[in-house]
Amino acid sequence: MTNPDVTGTALDQVDAEHPQEQNAGVSRAPRTGSGQLSLVGLTKHFGPVVAVDKVDLEIPAGGFFSLLGPSGCGKTTTLRMIAGFETPTSGQVLLDGQDIARTPPSKRPVNTVFQSYALFPHLRVFDNVAFGLRRAGVAKHEVRRRVGEALELVQLAGYATRKPGQLSGGQQQRVALARALVLKPAVLLLDEPLGALDAKLRRQLQVELKQLQTQVGITFVYVTHDQEEALTMSDRIAVINEGRIEQAASPQDLYEEPANAFVADFLGVSNLMDAAVTGPSGAGAQVRLSDSFSLEVHRGDVGFRGPAKVVIRPERIGIEPAGTAGHNRIPGLVSNVVYLGSSLQLAIQLASGHVVTALVPNSGEDTAAAWSPGTSVSCYLPPSALRILAGKAAPDGSPDGGG
Repeated sequence: MTNPDVTGTALDQVDAEHPQEQNAGVSRAPRTGSGQLSLVGLTKHFGPVVAVDKVDLEIPAGGFFSLLGPSGCGKTTTLRMIAGFETPTSGQVLLDGQDIARTPPSKRPVNTVFQSYALFPHLRVFDNVAFGLRRAGVAKHEVRRRVGEALELVQLAGYATRKPGQLSGGQQQRVALARALVLKPAVLLLDEPLGALDAKLRRQLQVELKQLQTQVGITFVYVTHDQEEALTMSDRIAVINEGRIEQAASPQDLYEEPANAFVADFLGVSNLMDAAVTGPSGAGAQVRLSDSFSLEVHRGDVGFRGPAKVVIRPERIGIEPAGTAGHNRIPGLVSNVVYLGSSLQLAIQLASGHVVTALVPNSGEDTAAAWSPGTSVSCYLPPSALRILAGKAAPDGSPDGGG
């Protein structure tokens, strides 16, 4: 954190350059309400295109909620309807029980942070952050206090007199956050705000952004196509596809208990295998992968019978020496090895005809040497790590992009 004395000097300089501001202004009242959002039957058409299709969604107050999905899925359109930049074709946007779907953006206790930052290049950091407060007629001493607090909050104390062109991309994004937070909105909307930053800085700001949200206690609604980003920061995530909510849950539940093949395939790396659920087995169901290989599965749609998908995450597959026999084990042949630093990613051709991805922890110098294409192995697929998905199929390929 920058020395507070430096901050005071910077703010004193700003005061000297704005003698026209009077202390008689009335401060904007503190935000009211909890920031609880409810989307009820929310729909948006663009001509014949249905961008958002009857979305029902509860966004708890004071949490970090992410809208996650591939390009064109409707997540940004949903955010814009919450902000007031788009008018719904039908449905409601309830903020603390009041429908604001047709309330002008300027009348909503909602602020938005964009990927482009949208800073005024000719204004200094202080003036950028203070802009909304001055428009609202907030008193000079109150402007100074709240801007100072906001800059401290985003770790930019001492930068009040700089202009955006003198800041890094990460610092500019912090200014944009401070400008939004200084108005004390009930809800803060963030439209892929870290998308323009490099990978290392993005990871750093993900942690900082979550800490900031926890500190201020404001409802954050975050749009992203980055699965790792959503998992890192969110209390809850809604996975959106073709304008509809596929599943809304905690990051752990989405990852461990995907509702369908789309969610399993989109959130992280998954091994999705075609199979047939043939009957009960132990605490779950018997699943046939091929004429020669069957598995016991304990999770998912274990009561279903017929063609389905079976999913297992790469880190849950056990790699054992070739010839190891036992329950839920299938022989395989390593076809490709990718060095990831902390682990090795193995592509394995199973004797059942399926290809799976497995992760082997990097435990030392001998780890990489132990695996090479052509190595015979036995793959253990624990019943508790396997999940039956009887819903719709996953998309072709891995979606990415934003929209």
